[in-house]
Amino acid sequence: MLHEVHFPSTNNRDTVTGWIYAPACDPVGVVQLVHGFGEHSRRYLHMIVALMDAGFIVAADDHVGHGATAIANNTWGDWGDAGPHTMMEDEKRFKDLVCEKYPDLPHFMFGHSMGSMIARDFSTKYGDELAGVVYCGTTGIFKNTHEVRSKLDEAIAAGRAHESDPALIGELMGWMFARCSEGAERGNEWICHDPEVQRDHAEDPFDAFTHPTHNISVRDFIDMMLCIEGTQWAEKVPAELPIFLIAGDQDPVGNYGEGVYMCANWLQDTGHTNVVTQLYPGYRHEIHNYDDIKVDVEASIVDWFMMQL
Repeated sequence: MLHEVHFPSTNNRDTVTGWIYAPACDPVGVVQLVHGFGEHSRRYLHMIVALMDAGFIVAADDHVGHGATAIANNTWGDWGDAGPHTMMEDEKRFKDLVCEKYPDLPHFMFGHSMGSMIARDFSTKYGDELAGVVYCGTTGIFKNTHEVRSKLDEAIAAGRAHESDPALIGELMGWMFARCSEGAERGNEWICHDPEVQRDHAEDPFDAFTHPTHNISVRDFIDMMLCIEGTQWAEKVPAELPIFLIAGDQDPVGNYGEGVYMCANWLQDTGHTNVVTQLYPGYRHEIHNYDDIKVDVEASIVDWFMMQL
């Protein structure tokens, strides 16, 4: 069963579009899937089906400025002016909506890339409402954030908050192609070695890939990353919350594995004992979109969720 739902964003401007996928069986729990920067939640249909086959209800929305939400509100690349916690608070609203429809079920969260950052932010404020959380393709200390943020402050102060500066995006993310031997012709090679996955991502009409992100939204993205750094972040996450970190070791977002282990160590250093880390050698950012491992990746995630029931 598929439900399309709509709810007001905490940016006090947009209406968020989401979907609840319910399996044709008695559900064992809910997985709230949180997508990444510049994409949309239907890119995870293969994973959604795997979770449903395992008996989970899956809830997934498109963030403000992204996908169906951006199309409905005519706000591509514009996340609003409510600050870096907007998407996290939207996920809380979505969670409450799902729990009202399907109460008394264990509620898990899966976040990929920026979605993992949203999930990490969510974990600090609402982690006691989760039965477990997966941070997929997450970061440690992201490069160039402070330098680019200062330049964004200048642009926003000069009245260019809702313009986009490709040079600043390049300064923030351009280094991510360093290990892409094929170069950066499409501009998304770092997500996956497979050129068909790259093409699908680049040409998807629901992706924000061809829609520049506004300066104020890029600053919110940076602030989102800064607020989940270090033990000062980890100590706010409930110590008993089960956490699974999963990534490719050629993923630049996680600094080729180092950032993923850095995140895990912050958690271990602050008393979190139920933390599991798994890296896939030789794979880039979207481990769930590689044909040769995506079934194994999904099985690992499903098995981990099942262990928490």
